Amino acid sequence: MAPAEILSGKIVSAQVRERLKQQVFEMKEKFPGFRPGLAILQVGNRDDSNLYINMKLKAAAEIGISANHIKLPNTATEAEVLKCIASLNGDPAVHGFIVQLPLDSDKPINTEKITNAVAPEKDVDGLSSINAGKLSRGDLGDCFIPCTPKGCMELIKQTGIQVAGKRAVVVGRSKIVGAPMHDLLLWNHATVTTCHSKTSTLAEEVGKADILVVAAGKAEMVKGEWIKPGAIVIDCGINHVPDSTKASGKKVVGDVAYSTAKEKASYITPVPGGVGPMTVAMLMQSTVESAQRFLEKFQPGKWNIQYNQLTLKMPVPSDIEISQSYLPKPIDQVAREVGLLPDEVELYGQTKAKVHLSALKRLKNQPDGKYIVVTGITPTPLGEGKSTTTVGLVQALGAHLHQNVFACVRQPSQGPTFGIKGGAAGGGYCQVIPMEEFNLHLTGDIHAITAANNLVAAAVDARMFHELTQTDQALYNRLVPSDNGVRKFSDIQIRRLQKLGINKTDPLALTKEEINLFVRLDIDPGTITWQRVLDTNDRFLRKITIGQSLTEKGFSRTAQFDITVSSEIMAVLALSDGLDDMKKRLGRMVVASNKKGEPVTTDDLGVTGALAVLMKDAVKPNLMQTLEGTPVFVHAGPFANIAHGNSSVLADKIALKLVGKDGFVVTEAGFGADIGMEKFFNIKCRYSGLRPHVVVLVATVRALKMHGGGPTVTAGVPLPKEYMEENLQLLAKGCSNLNKQIQNARMFGVPVVVAVNAFKTDTKAEMALVVQQAKEAGAFDAVVCTHWAEGGKGAVALAQAVQRASQTPSNFRFLYDVKLPVIDKIRIIAQQIYGARDIELLPDAQEKVALYTKQGFGNLPICMAKTHLSLSHDPEQKGAPTGFIMPVRDIRASVGAGFLYPLVGTMSTMPGLPTRPCFYDIDLDPVSGAVNGLF
Repeated sequence: MAPAEILSGKIVSAQVRERLKQQVFEMKEKFPGFRPGLAILQVGNRDDSNLYINMKLKAAAEIGISANHIKLPNTATEAEVLKCIASLNGDPAVHGFIVQLPLDSDKPINTEKITNAVAPEKDVDGLSSINAGKLSRGDLGDCFIPCTPKGCMELIKQTGIQVAGKRAVVVGRSKIVGAPMHDLLLWNHATVTTCHSKTSTLAEEVGKADILVVAAGKAEMVKGEWIKPGAIVIDCGINHVPDSTKASGKKVVGDVAYSTAKEKASYITPVPGGVGPMTVAMLMQSTVESAQRFLEKFQPGKWNIQYNQLTLKMPVPSDIEISQSYLPKPIDQVAREVGLLPDEVELYGQTKAKVHLSALKRLKNQPDGKYIVVTGITPTPLGEGKSTTTVGLVQALGAHLHQNVFACVRQPSQGPTFGIKGGAAGGGYCQVIPMEEFNLHLTGDIHAITAANNLVAAAVDARMFHELTQTDQALYNRLVPSDNGVRKFSDIQIRRLQKLGINKTDPLALTKEEINLFVRLDIDPGTITWQRVLDTNDRFLRKITIGQSLTEKGFSRTAQFDITVSSEIMAVLALSDGLDDMKKRLGRMVVASNKKGEPVTTDDLGVTGALAVLMKDAVKPNLMQTLEGTPVFVHAGPFANIAHGNSSVLADKIALKLVGKDGFVVTEAGFGADIGMEKFFNIKCRYSGLRPHVVVLVATVRALKMHGGGPTVTAGVPLPKEYMEENLQLLAKGCSNLNKQIQNARMFGVPVVVAVNAFKTDTKAEMALVVQQAKEAGAFDAVVCTHWAEGGKGAVALAQAVQRASQTPSNFRFLYDVKLPVIDKIRIIAQQIYGARDIELLPDAQEKVALYTKQGFGNLPICMAKTHLSLSHDPEQKGAPTGFIMPVRDIRASVGAGFLYPLVGTMSTMPGLPTRPCFYDIDLDPVSGAVNGLF
């Protein structure tokens, strides 16, 4: 009989790698930017493990697989290893994932627990119990097979001999080779016998084998004379035996006596060079197979998201009835669906979560999606449905057009929620849910801002009190106390010294004059602009006297409370692009001037670090969902008058990365286009660097009739009959406001799509007139929407118009150069956006222009604080007034946030409660714990 033909694992594995390389190339051609991903997790630093891992990394690089080696120290605990596994399980860029064994840790680690923690669909080593179970049941197309048995099978196939019907013997029953090899041969229709250390007739059983696979771990245990003539022999063993002819004094042999076995077998694998090279090749093959399975289920860049089916009712129930009739998806499911990793998500119960900023860092190379801003015409006091339209649009884009889409909205204040406005989660069948969670507390961001703001207020008054009652040396001793005889400046105190031009770090080296400069902020009480805040409408806190206790020694002053969302810290949160940027902005906030007219900042007060600590969780965007299951970021809620009225830059940036280049992020700007949209462009986009693709301008027949001269619209009062009956003349006249707001949006070089938010009292003729007027005014398109009553289905036409508009060129530009003088920037906004003939600066405003320019704040953008009920400063002037003089009574600075805000007309930063506030209708069911009432 001729000697056996050699089954070379080196040759076959090279062929496999070439085939895989071609498959990966074809994947990349079909799905640009896609690469199969392999993660290798190692614990410790064993030399043999390092060698094997390097072989795998080299093979992956050759084939085109993106391989990532994660190395944990040998001090890693089981919990740390499991946490790392959970993160890799959730990473959509990882298709294959192995844990390199053995685990080299000083801590006790259950290997079985670790291997079973790997997600079965990524377990390309095939070691998890689930994959082993599927293999034993014969589910070969739905599991991963351990690499060594898989390599053995590939070598057997190279012989061209059919496995089906043959007698196969497997020597060895390990979980990694023997047991899965038995199952693999069995389900390839061989008759299989497994032999092991307790098999008494081993030679006899071996002699019956047409196919013999040996994985016993014992050098040359199977003798050549045992082997059936013509058998296929696969030797998985690697053993070292003494050999004086070798420099190392030993040689590598298999579990089969090769020299005699090759005389009996028809095919045999050598050792080394047989099964060994196949193991790495099969790992690569399983990784490519996993990537192919991934592509069958998911399009790269396309979310695999579960949408909720709406059951529409007529008449439309109350908002809270609708919200509570739908069960939200678990929020961790929503996070997985949009591509967030487990360690990037911090759960706050089942329906809301914080998203860590590490997600933005991980996704930094991902292209951004399309950026859409929803704004509106000048509204009635009832609002025209911007939030509802925002949610309706994302539900249409996601659940109906199957686009990746995120909504980014502001968090509402509890003040208006309990006051007159109610909630801000949208309405009808277009809501963020659960709406009671959305409207009340959420994850505590507003409470964190309240705490941080009031810490600053307390620090201001405490510092003035201590400076008024202590000597320089006493102050210095308290500000830089001795600890065991050693004095040391804190980092924030070093910054204060540097600002003063004192380049010293030894507290004992300061002169008396330098100590005086250091300890005395010398705040002028008349210049204090920092107020205390509360997230409740309370008109009786609009003006108060503080410091009346005897302990304050007569140092009292007049102050006030504002509502929390008007705090500069809220605006800082909304405009920050990271934790470090937020900390810097917090430190730059100006609270007053000193008696020399120089700005006093929170950094001067020494409170910056404490503020950052209070805000460290608030800086993370909050993840929620809509009624139809599309994702929503709810983050920040700055006022739209004294602040810029937009949700956070961070939420937008993370969302734009998550949706990918073909996806959409829809955000909402507060009030009408003349306020929220203008600030979105000139302030938010200026700081974020983001460029919008489309403006969605929400209009209603009701509001346009008001602008045409209709009767006053008052919240809580039934609409006059003019709004309930068709009146095309009144409507046509009111379209002047629509035309002006379209012009305002186009001034920034962005295409405009008008969303006509339909009410049941609107007639077809009225809606058709608005559409016609909008198109004639230069809108890219105008669409009638019925999303309030129909959910996303009612906004599909709007979504399609937005898709088309987003494909057109966006020639975005700012309205003004920030380097212009303050008065010129104000005039440009007043004339071009509002339609004013000119502006008039009253004495206080003139003084502030001079002061802020002198203090170095003249180059900040402008954030106009005016009524939202008119394009002008007068809320009674409707339509599109022109030729008026806009009075600017004062100007204030939000230096940390990064803008100056001129005050136009009168307004309160602490709303009051109405005669019948919303909280009359709110109650808690003591049995179910459900919130009842209207929002």
